[in-house]
Amino acid sequence: MIIYAGSLVNPELLSYKKEGCEVYNSATMTLEEVLEVMEQAHAEQKMIVRLHTGDPCIYGAIREQMDRLDEKNIPYESCPGVSAFCGAAAALNLEYTLPNVSQSVVITRMEGRTPVPERERIASFAAHHATMVVFLSTGLLEELSKELIAGGYTADTPAAIVYKATWPEEEKYICTVGTLAQTAKEHNITKTALMIIGDAVTHTNYDRSELYHPEFTTEFRKAKQ
Repeated sequence: MIIYAGSLVNPELLSYKKEGCEVYNSATMTLEEVLEVMEQAHAEQKMIVRLHTGDPCIYGAIREQMDRLDEKNIPYESCPGVSAFCGAAAALNLEYTLPNVSQSVVITRMEGRTPVPERERIASFAAHHATMVVFLSTGLLEELSKELIAGGYTADTPAAIVYKATWPEEEKYICTVGTLAQTAKEHNITKTALMIIGDAVTHTNYDRSELYHPEFTTEFRKAKQ
């Protein structure tokens, strides 16, 4: 039995299912309904796949499911996937952590119907000038730009929008903090995208890695004089 997040999971993945496999779309279900179906399938000794998007440890709403399965003594195994922020970096041939440019990646989201703690506001993170990856905020890009600028980024700070990272219909656009909303509007992107903010997006002036520098000794090789 497969329960997949139909609002975001590529339906082509269902082509791998066994013939006769039951399929449920969790986009139309509540947590209680999902668990009811899982509990019934477990009682019937069926193999159950709860198919989330990317890597479910990021905005996957999986903790509440695992806690309920623990309560019912239903065993499970979590299988990691490729998060959209990793897929987006691959699409752009991007390295988030460039020496002397950025050594940290902040993964966050704008506040919408789901609140964000005050200490984790976009402006607070922006003050660090680390590379930022913003999920679940495609419909709030004007507000996102304002928050980023309020936090310390300039309007011309490099940015990118990646739509449906790793899908066949993937789209990617380089822009700036100040043109995020305009870029999305020009390409009719209203959902299923993430935004990447920071100098690492387009920076070519970075320090060489020490790891592969001939004058740097590591456990595996000695520095060359």
